[in-house]
Amino acid sequence: MTEEEFAARVLSALDREGYVRAPAHAALRPDGFLADHRVGGGVTLAEVADLVRRGAASDDDVEGFLAECGEAYAAETADLPPVRPGPTRYDALAARLGHPVHPLGRAKAGLTEAEVRAYAPEYQPSFPLAWTGVASPVQAGELPSWWPDAASLGLPAGVVPFPVHPLTADRGLVPVVPERRLAVTPTLSMRTLAVTEAEHVKVPLPTATLGRRNVRSIKPGTLVDGARVQALLSGIAQAEGLPVLLADEQTYGHAHDPDLAFLVRRLPVSDAVPVAALLARTPEGPYVIEEVSSGDVAGFFDAYLRTLFGWNVTLFERHGIALEAHQQNVAVTPRAELLLKDNDGAMLASGDFEDPRMVGGPEARARVFVTITLHLCAGALAFGLAERGLLPLPTALGLVRDRLDEAVTDPFLRARTLDAPRLPTKAMLTAGTLVPKARTGAADINKHYGPPGPNYLRELPCR
Repeated sequence: MTEEEFAARVLSALDREGYVRAPAHAALRPDGFLADHRVGGGVTLAEVADLVRRGAASDDDVEGFLAECGEAYAAETADLPPVRPGPTRYDALAARLGHPVHPLGRAKAGLTEAEVRAYAPEYQPSFPLAWTGVASPVQAGELPSWWPDAASLGLPAGVVPFPVHPLTADRGLVPVVPERRLAVTPTLSMRTLAVTEAEHVKVPLPTATLGRRNVRSIKPGTLVDGARVQALLSGIAQAEGLPVLLADEQTYGHAHDPDLAFLVRRLPVSDAVPVAALLARTPEGPYVIEEVSSGDVAGFFDAYLRTLFGWNVTLFERHGIALEAHQQNVAVTPRAELLLKDNDGAMLASGDFEDPRMVGGPEARARVFVTITLHLCAGALAFGLAERGLLPLPTALGLVRDRLDEAVTDPFLRARTLDAPRLPTKAMLTAGTLVPKARTGAADINKHYGPPGPNYLRELPCR
């Protein structure tokens, strides 16, 4: 990626969110996904920085944003080793592809180049975990067979061994024992580490992604909430007879400290591919979606959309649930089954949760449905398939529209999706880094919205 291409992506997002306006000399092109137009070129990073500085309020984190730009550009232009076969192959491919909406999605706040190479999923590193002991932790579920006992780590009897990411240990955030053990490899989320093909462990990480405020620690309440929602969704999937699988997230522990917690994730299948990886090109040549679909891209995309909307519309209409199951948290098998993980960001019509933001009214749930299920899991794929020449845009968007139309029966949801004049979009740069929460008013920076964008379900856009 050239500097001009990168700068154009950043300025497009800033313009889309209404933070700054593209200058007159910037080359604008029709878009149609989240905005009517995008910047096609004609700007430099220095110009973008100048526009941000001139448009910022005194309390905006301009320097943090520009540092994030630098981190992301370094990641985009770094020399990467060939992707290797193995359980994190698709995670590595997805990590190199980046985020479909956030232009700085590959930035990892505060990490050096050496730390990124040692621990980021695009490099497929393997490293041993650090360990500490916790007396009387909050703990649920059954620990896996590979979990060390206290004595083997030289810990006193009665304490529970807790895994610690090496970055957390190296920064002195948690005291650890000298020995490091249990080789792991990072998955797409970076703080979730593959131990075996079927079992992962999630640990706090001293960095932020998708915004300086999006820190990768683990709030203890999210473990409790995630386990509750996972159990609820598993029951709904079984009762509704839908081809949806849930990763087991019932085993966790914490010490009332966001830097000292863990989640064991058990996967029910081994052939699910992150939706975030589908548009990546494999080292062998084909795109991942061609590999997973055995060459029938249109048929696979159709079947995937049928499952995606059948599940999420059922949750919304019958159960009052909107999932924050975006392209990184949803995987799909070659049989078009969905595999879900990380359920602590769901929004429900009612319930008693550690995080009160998990309960919201119909309008709030509809915005989650549109920005997550529709935009990130369907629309971004449709536009991406067209950009890669894998499906014509009218065909891809026609499938999105038709499968959603087939699933929706509630007039309210139809009015917010298929029939809406414009669709809500997230303001990720604004809420995640640039503007303080006191001014955005965002209780949750991941659910802050900017100016609405075009409804690509009603009128096929020109590109």
